[in-house]
Amino acid sequence: MSIAAVRTHRLTAPLHTPFVTALRRATTVDTLVVEVVDTDGRSGFGEAPQVWQVTGASLAGAEACVGDVLAPTLAGRDADDLQARCAEVRRAVVGNESAKAAVDVALHDLAARRLGVPLVRLLGGTALRVPTDVTLAAGDAMDLAAVAKQRQAEGFTVLKLKVGTDARSDLDRVRAVRAAVGPDVRIRLDANQGWTPREAVRVIRGIEDAGLDVELVEQPVHRRDLAGLAWVSDRVDLPILADESVFDVRDLVEVIRHRAADMVNVKLAKCGGLHTARTLLDLAAAQGMGTIVGSMMESPVGVGAAASLVAAYGTSAVSDLDAAWWLARSPVRGGIRYDGASVLLPDAPGLGISTVGEVNVQPRG
Repeated sequence: MSIAAVRTHRLTAPLHTPFVTALRRATTVDTLVVEVVDTDGRSGFGEAPQVWQVTGASLAGAEACVGDVLAPTLAGRDADDLQARCAEVRRAVVGNESAKAAVDVALHDLAARRLGVPLVRLLGGTALRVPTDVTLAAGDAMDLAAVAKQRQAEGFTVLKLKVGTDARSDLDRVRAVRAAVGPDVRIRLDANQGWTPREAVRVIRGIEDAGLDVELVEQPVHRRDLAGLAWVSDRVDLPILADESVFDVRDLVEVIRHRAADMVNVKLAKCGGLHTARTLLDLAAAQGMGTIVGSMMESPVGVGAAASLVAAYGTSAVSDLDAAWWLARSPVRGGIRYDGASVLLPDAPGLGISTVGEVNVQPRG
């Protein structure tokens, strides 16, 4: 059975709450969904989110990459030879990881649909429920404390607190959130490259000295400053999680070589798809590094693929899969749902997506 068409769909959907980090403020998800169609009329879906400040990927760039290079590469090729098709996608173009990830996931989704099994089954897993943290967008201490109590009441037990916007007051933010939720909720921090190495050490040591029981600190310094990241890691006790510093396998090798981080956050839109993501997880585990799988601000298409990967491969800490939870309305029909602090994978072929481009009530429970 061959690939008959590769289509793209530009989608925009509103968030119920602004998503604010040290890098950006978002009120919508803007994304490109790629659809790979076989000659039987079955479709597989993947996603390339637009995140200018992290991946540099744009809707126009991803659409051009898919339409001009990746679609012609796949046209008429055997849809059942999944590994060969994914390898061709990886070789077809330099960079453009988001576009390649969208096509890679669409090919996996199509393969699972053709077999009549959920994507997680194709990847070797069986679980249909995956725990997730939830992000607290950057804000002042009082607002963060109030939101933290609300998320705790909604059943979340792992809170990811966005910091890095003002190193002078970040300790107060963490202290306020810890006081609001008590000792039974895990708190992790994400500075999104917002600190200098000296600021990072000062803030993290302050957190340690105050006994605020923080689980980990994500990407404290600029992604290219591996020497600075290693300098921070060597001077604090809290685990340091590399995110923006690791896009592909070569990046992870450099982080390992510099002993720059204790953990890595693997994201499909950064690394180019499920094949590379599995390699990153295996390499990190072999080197004794902790792992989570994360997501950009994405729809149920991208988050469903990431959650399927976690369900099949596992991670050492609760993963960061709340992106679609932020949607006021979903731009697709079908796919994952949220039940408290869990992502529910559909017991349906592939990712369980039936339609793209329809804005629906966001699927929570």
